[in-house]
Amino acid sequence: MICIIRIRGRVGLKKEINETLNRLRLRRKYTCVVLEGNKVQLGMIKKIKDFIAFGEIDNKTFENLVEKRGQLIDKKNKVDFKKAVKELEKGKKYEELNLKPFFRLHPPRKGINSKLHFPKGVLGDNKEKINDLVGRML
Repeated sequence: MICIIRIRGRVGLKKEINETLNRLRLRRKYTCVVLEGNKVQLGMIKKIKDFIAFGEIDNKTFENLVEKRGQLIDKKNKVDFKKAVKELEKGKKYEELNLKPFFRLHPPRKGINSKLHFPKGVLGDNKEKINDLVGRML
């Protein structure tokens, strides 16, 4: 599964970039989504790679993300987050499990270089290092 985190803000964006970010539910800075990564989604990621950090997320980090930052749609119905992670990996949708399809994160501890691409900064494809970044943002 692919984890996408919006790094850049809203000021000065082109309309097409803003529309793509909205379709991926990345409306605010430091918002995260986890997707399966089909052909259409990969094309959208390629289009906005200068505004986001993305990479392959492992199961342990995904469990921590859902447990600590998962928000319920209907607060009256409780959710077991361990079962929800297993169901999401099988292919169920977030709405079926009473979870919002995005996660709001803190700014990363120890800071980031948000204007440079991956080896020096965080923009673009972070591959396996996205797990460290998500861990610092929880």
